Amino acid sequence: MLEETCLSLNGEKIFYRKIGNGIPIVLVHGFAEDGNIWDRQVDTLKDYSQLIIPDLPGSGKSVSVHSIPYESTIDDYADCIKAILDAESIKSCIMIGHSMGGYITLAFAEKYAKALKGLGLFHSTAYPDSGEKKASRRKSIEFIRKHGAGEFIKQSAPNLFSDYTKKNHAGMIEELICRYDNFDPLVLVSYYEAMIKRPDRTSVLRSYKKPILFFIGENDNAVPLQQSLQQSYIPGISYIHILENAGHMGMWEATNDVNNFLTAFIKNAAL
Repeated sequence: MLEETCLSLNGEKIFYRKIGNGIPIVLVHGFAEDGNIWDRQVDTLKDYSQLIIPDLPGSGKSVSVHSIPYESTIDDYADCIKAILDAESIKSCIMIGHSMGGYITLAFAEKYAKALKGLGLFHSTAYPDSGEKKASRRKSIEFIRKHGAGEFIKQSAPNLFSDYTKKNHAGMIEELICRYDNFDPLVLVSYYEAMIKRPDRTSVLRSYKKPILFFIGENDNAVPLQQSLQQSYIPGISYIHILENAGHMGMWEATNDVNNFLTAFIKNAAL
């Protein structure tokens, strides 16, 4: 049974879900999402693991009751995950991060490597933003400030999916928009600024001695295929899965493959 709980951190309530038994698995959502983005994985993974699925500060039910710490960094969000693990008395886990959640997972691995049995980058990258990418994010910040979060989600959501998905599963795009078009715009700006400022963490891939899982969308516009392949050869132990006909939302676009690959990774990492 899915259990919903929360903890108090720096005067704020951080919400997370728990379900299942076995090796702890933390699923970290990405930008303009919340923990529910992993709904299509829960029923499969709960039979093999204890799932911990947080809403990052400012997302989902972890909406600030005071003022969002707009100067938060990716490292701050990693510390938030560590606080959840400490509250649950979890000494080690596997952590899987989608997009911005992958940045947080890498920051966690840099600070708390001994607390990880394995980690996964789900449409994410250890490389820092290029100048072009930073400019694109700043352009999005200005759009959000001018037009609001709802209009931004409507404009940006289609770009997260492959052309195949747009043609054959257009309802997924509408579902994503309906779920997340009510974000606080200042939260999205805060996330963007944290992503822009994050450092190069390819050294984490190089030094981490346990398995690293890479989910790569064949048609991912946000984290291009070649960049993902390039970084996937840095670690000593890599599990690489290219999701055909998927963009940046493989957990929805290629659910069966993702669930099968995640299950296999969990079993191997638990050995």
